[in-house]
Amino acid sequence: MFTLQGKGVVRGFAIGRAVVMGAATLEVSHYRIASEDVPAECARLDHALKIVYEMLQHTIDTLPADAPKELVPLLTVHSLLVSDPELAAQTKALIASRQYNAEWALSTQGQIVAEQFAVMDDDYIRERVADIHQVIERVIRILAGSGELMLPDMSNEMDVNSLIVVAHDISPGDMLKLRGGRFAAFVTDLGGPTSHTAIVARSMNVPAVVGLGNVRSLVHDRDMLIVDGENGLVYVNPTPEILAFYQRKQEDFIQERAELILSKDEPAITLDGKRIRLEANIELPHEVSQALDMGADGIGLFRSEFLFMGRQILPTEEEQFEAYAHVLRAMPDKPVTIRTLDLGSDKTLDGEATVAVNPALGLRAVRYCLSRPDLFATQLRALLRASVHGRLRILIPMLSHMHELHAVRDAIESAKRELDAAGMQYSDNIELGAMVEIPAIAIAIEPFLKSLDFVSIGTNDLIQYTLAIDRVDNEVSDLYDPLHPAVLRLISQTIQAGERVGKSVAICGEMAGDARYTKLLLGLGLNEFSMHPQQLLDVKKLVRTSHTNALRTKIATALNRAESIDLNSLGI
Repeated sequence: MFTLQGKGVVRGFAIGRAVVMGAATLEVSHYRIASEDVPAECARLDHALKIVYEMLQHTIDTLPADAPKELVPLLTVHSLLVSDPELAAQTKALIASRQYNAEWALSTQGQIVAEQFAVMDDDYIRERVADIHQVIERVIRILAGSGELMLPDMSNEMDVNSLIVVAHDISPGDMLKLRGGRFAAFVTDLGGPTSHTAIVARSMNVPAVVGLGNVRSLVHDRDMLIVDGENGLVYVNPTPEILAFYQRKQEDFIQERAELILSKDEPAITLDGKRIRLEANIELPHEVSQALDMGADGIGLFRSEFLFMGRQILPTEEEQFEAYAHVLRAMPDKPVTIRTLDLGSDKTLDGEATVAVNPALGLRAVRYCLSRPDLFATQLRALLRASVHGRLRILIPMLSHMHELHAVRDAIESAKRELDAAGMQYSDNIELGAMVEIPAIAIAIEPFLKSLDFVSIGTNDLIQYTLAIDRVDNEVSDLYDPLHPAVLRLISQTIQAGERVGKSVAICGEMAGDARYTKLLLGLGLNEFSMHPQQLLDVKKLVRTSHTNALRTKIATALNRAESIDLNSLGI
């Protein structure tokens, strides 16, 4: 037996046999061609790109009705990448200038693009490196004449409902082969919270552990595996004692989930009678149904930039309006918080490769929107028009200066005048809020609160900026600490300022959905959490077994310490 540690992206436990998928990095033939063969090699590249594009389009067009809804946008990203004229042009330039064969040139160009993406600040964009590798692999398969990736046929070997997929990475196209309830879990070398494996595993509600590094090379077909999605662990060929232990945990988890589902309509009220709002984070309009299924009190964060990703043409005002209105109609009596575009120089919309020296601190989010008034005005008009269908709250990301808030208000008023001139309706009761993710706004929070209707703390960036830690840099990731006293004091003083001026304060970052921190946040005075829908019931369970006044007393004492809070020593 041996154990591997990765990132658990979907809770739960699975026990089964390994099915190892082919490696994502193919052995590429490297040889130089004669100068007179350059046109023919470029034609061979064009032919392979065309075939892969047609295969992707055929897959999209023939998706079964019950396919996970996430697959269409993911496959579309791949079709856009493979049809990008720059990919073909730059690869042909390598064929012509260096006389590389097509496979060598394409893998080289793929690596160049992947390295450009890898240094970008945004998690979603950075994890699109996997898309690049997967598209390049598919084209190389065609160039090499090896066709599509196939899974080993093990249907006669074991119970198909207890198969665990082991892969270097999993593309959305390959995910089609893995759906339908036939697989118990996914484990991969690569990936993070927004990787395809994580996205589709959540939609299928099966355990998944990603970022294991070398699981595909260490595990063989038919190895017995235990996947612990809660702790990010994978046990290979476990001992009888470990196997028995996890069989009990699996049974307990199934029972726990059944009990939690029964509580989805119960109010999130603490033992001392405090009502806590539990809302959902979503990225695409159709995810609102999952939020409703889990009993969410509203949408605390709709990341609108996901409507813009992976496409060559920006969504129109009408397309945006329909997306926002869909969510608002689905929750007519509940608040829906839609964040304006969190875009920047590290994620351009027109394909231009302009990466700032430090994109995390560059022209992004509200700064970017204010620099693109045409783009911002289109989104604001769509939001205002959609507001008649529900309780809209507009959330501004990365606000740090009061003049930015004034500029946003001016942009909203300008959008209203345009709608008035066009005879289009909008609500007069739209709330305006801001993300608290830059320490500056947390430190000087009261003037902002007095000028806003609400704020929402984005703990991911707040921790990163406060501690000067890139949370995806392995060399310093161990210093990324949600329990650092500086971080907790910023959260605490923001919540307390909200209480003083009578404005709501929420948390929509990862801390809100991490059950390890639920009692801590309650002790800091938080009464509005927003998280992935799958996390709602776990947090609600802890809320209903907590006494907030007792927790506040414990946490107030601990905040004065110089070192990170030890939750175990506090008994929470």
